[in-house]
Amino acid sequence: MILDPVQKTRRIGALAGAVAVLLTLTACTGSGTSSADATPENGGTLTYASGDAEPTCLDPHVGGNYPQALLASQYIEELVGLDDGKPTPALATKWTTSDDGKTLTFTLRQGVSFTDGTPFDAAAVVRNIEHVQDPTTASSTGYLALQSIQKATATDDHTVTLSLSRPDSALLESFSQAWVGMESPKALDRSQKENCESPVGTGPFEITNWKHGDRVTLVQNKDYWGKTKPRLDGVSWRFIPDSTSRYAALQSGQVDVIDNAQPDQLKAASSKGAIRDLDAPRPGASNRLELNSGHGVFQDEAVRKAFIAGAEIDPGIQSLFLGTAKRSYSVLSSVEPFAYSDKSLFRYQPATAKRLLDDAGWKVGSDGIREKDGKQLTVTFPVSTNQSVPAERSLFQQIQASEAKVGIKVQLQELDLSSWYAALAKNQYDVVSAPYTKVGPDVLRILYDSASITPAPSGYFANLAQLDEPELDSLLQRAAETSDQSTRADLYEQAQKRILESRTVLPLYDQQNHFLYRSSVHGIRTTPVSTPWFGSAWIAD
Repeated sequence: MILDPVQKTRRIGALAGAVAVLLTLTACTGSGTSSADATPENGGTLTYASGDAEPTCLDPHVGGNYPQALLASQYIEELVGLDDGKPTPALATKWTTSDDGKTLTFTLRQGVSFTDGTPFDAAAVVRNIEHVQDPTTASSTGYLALQSIQKATATDDHTVTLSLSRPDSALLESFSQAWVGMESPKALDRSQKENCESPVGTGPFEITNWKHGDRVTLVQNKDYWGKTKPRLDGVSWRFIPDSTSRYAALQSGQVDVIDNAQPDQLKAASSKGAIRDLDAPRPGASNRLELNSGHGVFQDEAVRKAFIAGAEIDPGIQSLFLGTAKRSYSVLSSVEPFAYSDKSLFRYQPATAKRLLDDAGWKVGSDGIREKDGKQLTVTFPVSTNQSVPAERSLFQQIQASEAKVGIKVQLQELDLSSWYAALAKNQYDVVSAPYTKVGPDVLRILYDSASITPAPSGYFANLAQLDEPELDSLLQRAAETSDQSTRADLYEQAQKRILESRTVLPLYDQQNHFLYRSSVHGIRTTPVSTPWFGSAWIAD
C-alpha cells in the first residue's frame, strides 16, 4: 500500500472518525495526539521550543547530530520509511536486491519536486549520496551509514542502482534517517555555508529564515506531494536552552511543544491535562558511559571492572528521574528487538572494586584517592551540557561521589557541545556519555567496530570505547552481511555479550526523548528516529 506521505514508527494517540479511516487507507502508522472528539483545523503557526544545542548547520548531511534531525524532519524526507521496524515505501516506492546482496535498485516516486521546483528524480538521489560521501561535506552519521555504497547510478529518470562493496542488511534502515534524507541538487550546488542556512527538501515545510540564537522560521509547502496536505501555516522553531524558561513558555501558551523536559515536568503531565507527554525512546544505542580503553588507566581491564563495580547508579535514577527512566543493562535501546541485557555484570559492588584496585597495585593515598607510581587514579569525564539534562548531570555527580569512595577521582568537565566534540576529537577523555541514534542493531558496528576508531570526515569517531577486537569485528561484519533474521539475532547477541564483557560500557537507561505539548496540539507523528513530525499536526482549542 502506498505511503502518505512517509511511513512513521509509533502511535501516540487515537485519531477520530474520518481521520483515522484516512490514515488507515494511506497506511500511515504514526497517528495523532488528538482527543477523540477533535476535528482537524487548518491554519496557525505551531511554536516549538528546543533545549538541544542550536545546530551550526541545518543540512543534516553535514556532521549529523540529533538536533539537526529534529529540525530536518520538517523539511527533508527519506527514500524509505519504517513500519514496526520493517522498511516501507516513502520517496522510493519499491526496491530489489540482487542474489549476492551487492546491488540494490530503487524505483522512485514520480511527480515529486523539491520546494525550489527542482524535480525529485534519480539524478537527485545520486547527487545526495555523493554529497553525503564527499569528505568535504564533513558528514559523520550519514557517512558511516552509507559506507557500503561504492557507486550510485541513475539507470533512468526514476531508477537508481547502488553497487555495494558488501551485502548490507542495514542499508534500507539507514535510508529511513534524516541524516541521509533527500535535498535539492540545485541547493546542494550552492556553497556549504549557504546551504547550511536553508537546505531544500520535499517535506511539508520549507525554511524562510534562520535568526541565529533565536529561531528558525518554516512555512507550509503549498505544493506538498502527499495526499494529506499540511494543515499548519508554518512552524516557528525557537531555541530556549534554560529548562525552566522553556517549560514556563509552554505553560503560558507562548510555545506549543518543547523537548528536553525535566523529570518533575514530565510527572506533572497528564493524558487529559493541559500539558501532555509524548514519550518517544530513540532507536539505536542506550544511554551509557563509554570507558576509553585506548589510552590512560582504562587500558587496564581491572581498572575498568573496578570503575563499573564502584558506580552506584540505581538510587540516582530513582530519585532524580522520578520514575521517568528505567535502568538499562544493554548497550542497545529497549526499542531494538535484538537488544541483549545482562544485569549481573553491572551490580554495585564497592568491596569488589576496592579488591580489584588493590590487586592492580593502586594504593589508597592520604586524601582517599588511590595512587600508583606517583600518580593519582584520576579519570576525565567531559559532559555536554547541551545533551545532558540537569537530572543526568546530577546523576554523574552521584557516580563521581561513589567512585571517590573506592579511591577513583572523577573529574567532571561541563562543556558546550562544540567544546565537547573537540575534547573527544583530541582523545581528551577517559569516560564519556555519548548518545548515538541509528535505526537498527547495525549501530553496534558503527560504535564498536575497530574501523570506527578512525574519524569520519567530520572529525568525529564513533568507537569512543576504542574497542579493537578482531573477533568482535568479524561478528559485526557477518551480522551486517546476512539478511536471515535468525542468524542476525544470534550474531548480534554474541557481539553484545563481547561488548558488555569487555567492561568498556556501562549502560544507564534509554536515551531520554520526551516531548511535552499543549492539549490544543493534535496530529503529531514520529519518524523512524523518533523525532516529532508536524506535517499532519493542527492546533485547536
